[in-house]
Amino acid sequence: MNKFLGLPLIACVALMLGACSFGKGPTGDLVGAEDRPEFNPQEVPFGMVPCPGGTFHMGQTDEDIAASMVNMNKQVTIAGFYMDETEITNNEYRQFMNAVMQDSIDVLGEQYIMTELYPDTTVWVRDFTYHMGDPLMEYYYSHPAFDDYPVVGVDWFAAKYFCNWRTKHKNAAAAEEGLAGVPGFRLPSEAEWEYAARGGRELATFPWGGPYLRNSRGCMLANFKPGRGDYASDGFAYTSPVGAYFPNDFGLYDMAGNVSEWCDDAYMESSMPVVWDMNPTNPDDNEPRKVVRGGSWKDIAYFLETGTRNFEYQDSARSYIGFRCALIQIGMGTNNSL
Repeated sequence: MNKFLGLPLIACVALMLGACSFGKGPTGDLVGAEDRPEFNPQEVPFGMVPCPGGTFHMGQTDEDIAASMVNMNKQVTIAGFYMDETEITNNEYRQFMNAVMQDSIDVLGEQYIMTELYPDTTVWVRDFTYHMGDPLMEYYYSHPAFDDYPVVGVDWFAAKYFCNWRTKHKNAAAAEEGLAGVPGFRLPSEAEWEYAARGGRELATFPWGGPYLRNSRGCMLANFKPGRGDYASDGFAYTSPVGAYFPNDFGLYDMAGNVSEWCDDAYMESSMPVVWDMNPTNPDDNEPRKVVRGGSWKDIAYFLETGTRNFEYQDSARSYIGFRCALIQIGMGTNNSL
């Protein structure tokens, strides 16, 4: 019931005038705490796109040829959230590293690089045997030519640290303007990632919908390994600049191929029947395997499918794994337009 309906008109006017004049309600009334920060309808954060909440069938979309049974179908509901339009780039990660270095200077009085956060550029040499990765080891992260390429060589812990820094960075700016902060940037859950990858298409094999890897003109729709020893048919031998291919229906780029992406969940073969059917997730600090999704420039098409699950150890950095951030939507229901 509306609290104003039971009051006479004169009392309502007096109440509103009193509130405007003094910032307080009548003595003894429940009017809420004062001096709350201003909160406008949540804006879409810069560089992110809305993923409206909904229900979908999570799991495999094609035959489980290996009979792994690690991704059985299950209907789940996902609350609305935002996700980065592209994978985090080298230059975006450099902004983070510059801030970390500056904070270290302020605290220690000397330049101190947190080596566990710095991208491991040696992955270009270590990940593959008998492979000339030295040019990429030297230039991929450092040279401006690769600024808009996805950052790699970052383990799960560093990706999580980046999300925490991004939250503090954003909320510090909001606090200066007297505004409420964002809920917190984070890695997407595995369920959120799969939901976002499908872009609203039920049981879509790939983010673009159909089961084919080329469009009607014969152009490749992602950066991956099209055939044995063939890495260049899609236009790029290694990674591509983010956003080089068409987005899915949510407006997300590179949800298949380019680099695989860290998720927040711990990997468990039997997670599907165990997790809840509302915003499912599997947090487990004792499990060192963490979910990676989407496939990469070095993978065959199977790993690009929206229903394919994979993992990597949380302290392992690879030349084919990157990440993007997610952010929960607050103050609205799943059916509201974002």
